[in-house]
Amino acid sequence: MKFLRNVWAALRDTWRLSKPYFQSDQKWRAYGLLAANLILSLITVYGVVLNTYWFRYSYDALQTKNAGMFWQLAYGYIRVKEVPYIVPGFLEIGVLLTAASVYAVYFTQMLEIRWRTWLTHYFVQAWLQGRAYYQISLTAKAGTALDNPDQRIADDVRSFVSNTLSLGLSFITNLTSIFSYIAILWSISGMIKPFGVAVPGYLVWIALGYSVLGTAFVHLIGRKLIPLTFQQQQVDADFRYNLVRVRENTEQIALYGGEAQEAGGLSERFTAIVGNWWKIMRRTKMLNFFYYGFVNTATFVGLVVAAPAFFAGAISLGALQQIGSAFGNTQGAFSWFVNSYQQIVLWRATVQRLDGFERAVRAAHRTDGQRALRTEVVGTGMQAHELAIDLPDGRHLFAQSELKIAPGTPIAITGPSGAGKSTLFRTLAGIWPFGHGQISRPAGQLMFLPQKPYFPLGSLKQAVAYPREAQEVTDAAVRIALMDVGLGELTGGLEQVDNWTMRLSGGEQQRLALARALIVRPDWLFLDEALSALDEPAALELFGVVRARLPATQIVSISHQASVVDLHPRRAQLTPDASGAMHLTDAAAGPGG
Repeated sequence: MKFLRNVWAALRDTWRLSKPYFQSDQKWRAYGLLAANLILSLITVYGVVLNTYWFRYSYDALQTKNAGMFWQLAYGYIRVKEVPYIVPGFLEIGVLLTAASVYAVYFTQMLEIRWRTWLTHYFVQAWLQGRAYYQISLTAKAGTALDNPDQRIADDVRSFVSNTLSLGLSFITNLTSIFSYIAILWSISGMIKPFGVAVPGYLVWIALGYSVLGTAFVHLIGRKLIPLTFQQQQVDADFRYNLVRVRENTEQIALYGGEAQEAGGLSERFTAIVGNWWKIMRRTKMLNFFYYGFVNTATFVGLVVAAPAFFAGAISLGALQQIGSAFGNTQGAFSWFVNSYQQIVLWRATVQRLDGFERAVRAAHRTDGQRALRTEVVGTGMQAHELAIDLPDGRHLFAQSELKIAPGTPIAITGPSGAGKSTLFRTLAGIWPFGHGQISRPAGQLMFLPQKPYFPLGSLKQAVAYPREAQEVTDAAVRIALMDVGLGELTGGLEQVDNWTMRLSGGEQQRLALARALIVRPDWLFLDEALSALDEPAALELFGVVRARLPATQIVSISHQASVVDLHPRRAQLTPDASGAMHLTDAAAGPGG
């Protein structure tokens, strides 16, 4: 019963993941390709059934030394009383099977890439929509359905589409084969009377019993492969993620001299891969001992049970050969589960991972729609009413009944490290999901610059224009902005493509991020330690450039640099209240006021 429940759950999850595509604007093309594949599968089964008759009559011709019949079977056609159709020659059957097989693969690959393309776009959009990617990152834990979204979208989507098509089409083909081969076996096997009970089509029942027995043993031996395969995908993803982390932080690792620790971490994660792989190997070995023995003896079993009839002269050599072939094929069709078990294991693990990721994305969308932190655009200042900010684990971080940041002169927000200054900015930006309260944001464009800028893969112009498209910004505007922030040496290579996170120093990255602000010209600019990588003279100079180029922009800063804080005419400080939660209080104006 548990096995049946697992199968039903897998099919239900597969349908839920597949339904959007087969109900999309591409559904008719998808159904057309599916229909073409099913027709070709039926043609293939038809050709294989014809093959059994061809071999039967060819062996009969060899047994009776009937050369004319043999050569006619090689190139021509014959009519036989056992089947309601003619048996074409070997050449014609070969052409039919070759063409059907080639186009079946071609149409399957066509459907696979179309489905994968659509599903990849679907998951990417769902992951990015409503900042689900951000909320998932805040709550993801290693080994859960939320971690490694890159693997879910890249590897699991590919594996899901490929294995679902492969298994689904092979199941339908085998179902068709069962009825075809049962008809052959039933017509040949006749009747036996064990213990005086008449059993018609006894070869069919033997094939069925043999397959059921094999299926039961295969599942008993191989069922532990499902969690092991799931775990293997997980540890592979963790190792790959660690490699990416090293690649993205080469300079920091080199400066720290952290090669030994990184090697240890990579070794630990790869050891987990090897350890789990050995478990899979041992379980697969046990499964293969049974599987190959089971498959390799199937045809022999058919010959053994039919041999007495042949020796008694009841059937010809050709009929015996056809029985052996049909019995093996019937048993193989009945044993679809046995033959496909390892692929089913991989498919089931992939479905679980992709389904878990899809549910996590949906949950993030629901949470985004039901979040207790409400944001509206109204007025000219930044305000919050009954604002409470929590950490992902539920701990209270910030609480304030009324918070107001009026437009006017720049304001600096200060406080000890860990007080929640950056989290307050995230909340004001509308991306932090934990807490409750009402936030009123001013009309106009708001821009937030974090301490560590992000640069998309692409040209320098794309990096400066982000998040706008490069074609929305003129080359002249980009060059002016770069010169204003002290990166004039880069103006000659706007179309140069590079990994700018690796190419530029920390200070240069922050300069480039400020160039974005000069291009966007936001109404409100929030700087979260956005000058921290610069020396004091450079930080003061750049802050002056921003104020001069953006005189109408309201600047709200977080900074630990006293000289930068002093440039802000207004200040507010995060301090703890009686409950330990932080709140924002006005502080004395700095020298710039």
